[in-house]
Parts: sequence; C-alpha cells; structure tokens
Amino acid sequence: MRVAHLHRIGGIGGSERHLLTLLPALRERGVDAWLLGLDDHSLAPEPFYDALAAHDVPFRRVPAPRDLDPRLLARVRRALGRIPSDIVHTHLVHGDVYGALATLGSPAVLVSTKHNDDPFRAGSFRHVERLLTRRASRVVCITSSVARFCADVVGLPDEKLRVVHYGLDAPPDAWGATDTTAVAAGSRVLLAVCRLVEQKGLDVAVRALRTIADEVPAATLVVLGEGPERDRLQRLAAELGVQGYLFLPGRVGNVAAWLRRAELLVHPARWEGFGLALLEAMHASRPIVASGVASIPEIVVDGETGILVPSNDATALADAILALLRDRDRARLLGEAGRRRALDAFSVDRMTARTIAIYEEALASPRQTRRRPSAHDSTE
Repeated sequence: MRVAHLHRIGGIGGSERHLLTLLPALRERGVDAWLLGLDDHSLAPEPFYDALAAHDVPFRRVPAPRDLDPRLLARVRRALGRIPSDIVHTHLVHGDVYGALATLGSPAVLVSTKHNDDPFRAGSFRHVERLLTRRASRVVCITSSVARFCADVVGLPDEKLRVVHYGLDAPPDAWGATDTTAVAAGSRVLLAVCRLVEQKGLDVAVRALRTIADEVPAATLVVLGEGPERDRLQRLAAELGVQGYLFLPGRVGNVAAWLRRAELLVHPARWEGFGLALLEAMHASRPIVASGVASIPEIVVDGETGILVPSNDATALADAILALLRDRDRARLLGEAGRRRALDAFSVDRMTARTIAIYEEALASPRQTRRRPSAHDSTE
C-alpha cells in the first residue's frame, strides 16, 4: 500500500509534529508512506524536512507562497503523478483543496484528516469543504469533539467520519540546540508550547501573571512558539507590569529540555483540535492547567491529570496555577497520572493501527455509502 500525504508546511506545529510521528510508524508497519509538502517559505519549513529526513521518510516539495494558485494545482498533480499512490491523504485546508482537485480522474482513494475546529470552518468555507468531502472516502477526526464539529457545524457526512487520536510514546525529539539558562536558576517555570495566535489564549495567561507574580515572584511564563500575537503579548505584559515574568524565545529545537525545567504546562486555548503539547507534557510527567474547551477534556482529566478552567478567565487560570505551585506533591501526583494516561490511551501503536484500518476500509469500499459508525462514535 502506497500513501501520499499532502500538507502545507511552515514550521513545526501540531499537525506537522503529528506527521513526524505517524509517517515513520506507518513505514515501520509496511505502508509506503511519503510526503508531498506545499512549502510556505515565510514560515521556515526547513526544520520540518530535516526532521523528516532523519526518520528516513521520502518527500517531495513544491513551492506554495500563495493560498490560491492555479499553477500550484498543476505542480501537485504532476508530483502525485510521478509517484502513483493508492491513497492520497490530505491535511488541513490547503491539502484538502489541492488534493481533492489534483486527484480528479485519478484512481487514488482520497482520505482527509481534520485537525481542528477552527471557527473559519464554520463560515462560508464550510460549503466548499462539503463539496471537497464528496471526493473523500473517509475523513479522520483527531478527537470526538472535532468529529462532532465536522458533522454538526460544518455539515460533513456522518458516515464518513472516523476518530483517531494523536499518538505519542515519549516527549518530542530535539531537532536543534536549546539554551534554557536564559531563565534564571530557581525560577518556577510555567511553560506554554503553542503558536502565538488568538486561539491559544496566551493573553489570558499574561493577565493571570499579575496575580501569580504577586504571590510567587519566582514564577516565569515561558512560551515556546512564534506568531502574529508576539507584539501584542509584549505590550500587554508591559501594561500590566509583568514584562519581567514573560519570556518568548520563539521556536526552539528542544522542547523536552524546557519541559524538564517546567513545573507545569499552561494551555488556556479558546478552541483546540487536540493540543499535542498536552501529550508532550503528560509524557514528561508535568501537570496541566488548561481551559476545558472542545477536545481538551478528552486529553486532560480534570482533577486527575491536571486542572481545567473556563476559557477567557484569567482569575480562574491564576487560581489553578497557584494551587499547584503551592502544593508540589499534588502537582507531582497529577503529572505521574498524566504520564500513565498518555502511555495507556494515546500510544503511537494504537494511532498507527487505526489509521491503517481506515486505509484498508477506504480501499475496500471507496464509494460505499451504507451506514457506518457515527461521528459521535469514537474508535476507542
């Protein structure tokens, strides 16, 4: 079985980290998986390809500097034609659009993974997504929450939806050197790993810092990631007088090094498809304080592996963080329980086996329309 994965590549976000885990695992199980990357050079795709090459996963690259580009469609069609595949597996909006159009008239079966419940998908684009999904044999949703969003909000056909959680067996591998000494020894590191975008609610974490710093002056919020909210977050920290408690090193090559320094992970997202950083923290035995929205309660069990709070509530976020900073024994127990849950429920083997089962199902009945498990039925 040969499977071409199609994804627009810019940096290493959650979906890219997912591919760095899934593609090698598929190849280990005998699937000839490869990647066709649509390169957004404005977002530094090179580290992703370096990591993919380190895993011996074959790939091809085509430039994709614009969202809409008829020439890109021709490039994708040619690239897919040079390495005929049984399945073309698309990811996110660019992969879905160009994959569906480029495989028109092709014998390849189309599978699409939905990685988020972005409000963009609830707008006018939902009509385009419905049309594109007519071409797909199966649609993989990374959580039951995303599956419900796809069915109830976007209007995708329930009978095509399957749930396969992300899998991870250890904290993320390093792809570059990282210096954690920029934060003074003795600091109590509150770590966030995410893009600096409105979705991730980092402004709420900065507001919470004002209360946290008053009680725990050694606290420092370290945010690993880059994005358009950087300047706004820095201005907000200055307005609140907590600029000295916020450290924004950008993208780093060794997230695990920061996880070892951190006391807990902060994830105050406003919406979330999965939040791979949650699994990474769980594997590092770090407790989590997160907003209890969308898919997050599927990953973090409130009171057992972390604390969930309402979104957009800086006071609740600060209270939960302070509770763990005050009680290190409780924080340790939550972290240990999180690691056990990550190993039991979110393994790479489980993710890979379910993905292959969906491929086999799609190849056996690519145009079958009879009733299958609903979007509300997890494949757990």
